[in-house]
Amino acid sequence: MNEQREKEIASKRALAKKLKKAEVEARKKAIKERPPFKGLQIRPTASLFNDAGKKEPGEDNWTGYGFDIHPQVTFISSCILIVFIFLTLMFQDRAALLFDDALGAITTQAGWFFILVANIFIVAAVYFAFGKFSNIRIGGADAQPEFSKLGWYAMLLSAGMGIGLLFWSIAEPISHFGSPSPMFGIPAGDPGAAEAAMTTTFFHWGIHPWAIYSIVGLGLAFFAFNRGLPLTIRSIFYPILGNRIYGFWGNLIDVLSVLATLTGLATSLGLGVQQINAGLNFLFDFQINTTTQVILIAVITGFATISVMAGLDGGVKRLSELNMGLAGIFMLLILILGPTVYILSGFTQNLGHYITSLPQMSLWTETFKDSNWQGGWTIFYWAWWISWSPFVGMFIARISKGRTVREFILGVMLFPTLLSFLWMAVFGNTALFMQTNGIADIASAVAIDESIALFAMVENLPFTALLSGVGIVLVTVFFVTSSDSGSLVVDHLTSGGKLDSPVPQRVFWAIMEGVVAATLLIGGGLTTLQTASITTGLPFAVILLLIVYSLRAGLSQEYEVEETVRKQLESVEESHLLNEAITSAVQDEALVDAPSSPKDQK
Repeated sequence: MNEQREKEIASKRALAKKLKKAEVEARKKAIKERPPFKGLQIRPTASLFNDAGKKEPGEDNWTGYGFDIHPQVTFISSCILIVFIFLTLMFQDRAALLFDDALGAITTQAGWFFILVANIFIVAAVYFAFGKFSNIRIGGADAQPEFSKLGWYAMLLSAGMGIGLLFWSIAEPISHFGSPSPMFGIPAGDPGAAEAAMTTTFFHWGIHPWAIYSIVGLGLAFFAFNRGLPLTIRSIFYPILGNRIYGFWGNLIDVLSVLATLTGLATSLGLGVQQINAGLNFLFDFQINTTTQVILIAVITGFATISVMAGLDGGVKRLSELNMGLAGIFMLLILILGPTVYILSGFTQNLGHYITSLPQMSLWTETFKDSNWQGGWTIFYWAWWISWSPFVGMFIARISKGRTVREFILGVMLFPTLLSFLWMAVFGNTALFMQTNGIADIASAVAIDESIALFAMVENLPFTALLSGVGIVLVTVFFVTSSDSGSLVVDHLTSGGKLDSPVPQRVFWAIMEGVVAATLLIGGGLTTLQTASITTGLPFAVILLLIVYSLRAGLSQEYEVEETVRKQLESVEESHLLNEAITSAVQDEALVDAPSSPKDQK
């Protein structure tokens, strides 16, 4: 028995050695013989596995005085931001008119483009999740996740939506109730308008934004962790540009990424500080004005700076987990103290109506309606999510090593979407219940200022002061989390993809985010915030389309290698087992034919 066991162990060891040797040889051969990329590339001979001219992250950086920066990306993006800040502050009235005109022009002329590309990203995400690339692992076959699933989900949600969940969870459904989407053809205040309002809100906060984030995040994670390229947007374009990602085109891509990230973040921070101001006015009679909001931005940016100095594990992760815990408690309190049965019934019906209406809503472009309703809602949201995508995508990539493509896509798209729906259902349905049953006139409050919607609702619930206080704290923590996460991301972009950079550099970008947010508020409030997102989102949407192509090219190369290696290993294993079987059969036959005793030999 022991002899048989020893033979099995020896056989397995021999097989393991053969497989290890075969894997190395097969991988080298597959990489060497793989055909070059074809299509949009500027340098047709560029190969993903050609290390000629390949640079390490931050190789061309300038260092000194507490900074470690990529000069072209940092100086160009900083100069553009400084000029924008200066001109906006110097010519506030003209800036407000310019932003308003730009918002109308882009939404009417390019709205169809935003609608189309948002759906392309969903199709691409589903293709990557369920196609032949689904089992490719970020970081290589042996990579292990850096964070637990709970910590991963917490950081996904707090980085991806953050302040917007609190700002719009009441203001948006109430706004749609009073002015429903023309697609539904329902008059304002009609019983069906409440259902349409929640369905539209679900649509804007559903799978579309998370599909955008998943594409950018997957591209960054794959090219950084599987190919060793810098963790910047330019790296995703290696299959298209080859080593030219280190030159003009790569610099241009990263500059646009920095501008899109900062304007997207500034929009969120601007909305958040308006809501904090409204809460302080509700509790302590603080004045609601731009001066107060700028002061709040300065104070909260200070907290964000402290957090960003602590880094990813010390600051961002802990704040994200605190965020999720506090948000969960707040949502549970509203669910218990509000119309519980109405909320849960509404959530179920809202989800069903969203699923059935999704195809029509996704492709509706308002072509046959004499209106521009989408300009202030759907187009703004899609542009906002696109401008956020470098920030959220890079942050997701940074925390997602060790996940498979399928796990990555489904985790990013489904879990945060369902939690966002639940959040919107709890707060939105509570507000609609109060509005439709005459308990409170939240619509009038929203018409005056969207930022006071949350406090207009909790005023009609028990423990008003407690709920308002929790709401203010939660918005503040979301503000800090978004700011310090964004600072780390912009820092990656402006340091040539380095994951660790000097503290003064992180502090600089944390302060810059606050300054941009304050400037946009001074320059015109909500309209300016929306215009900033849409203006930067338009060119970046084109970049995202190219990312889909480039990511597929990169994954195709990886898949070919893995398939070649898998087939070679199967062949080696089959050959080994066949040899073992033949050897065993020969030995058994020899034992049968051999004489068993001297008597048998006679």
